[in-house]
Amino acid sequence: MPDIERIARNERYLDEAAAAVSALLAALEGYEAALPKLAALREYYRTDWQSDFRDDEAGLLPPELKRGVLSEDAVFDLLASDEAVRETAARLF
Repeated sequence: MPDIERIARNERYLDEAAAAVSALLAALEGYEAALPKLAALREYYRTDWQSDFRDDEAGLLPPELKRGVLSEDAVFDLLASDEAVRETAARLF
């Protein structure tokens, strides 16, 4: 007698795993494309960020300029999240 429940359970596993692998592959491709930008932000945070931040504090930047990158936490938090991604990937793979 065929085990219908076993087949149905494994069919769910197949569907769920296929969706997860597809989503991860797409995310990894996006992440790979972002790596040069992360490297550039890392370098910016080490070099020019403080000067740009001081210019902003002194009111030297145009008010309409988007300046999320100058917030005290945005770049730092992104780089910390990137480190968490790398640690998770190392643990999983």
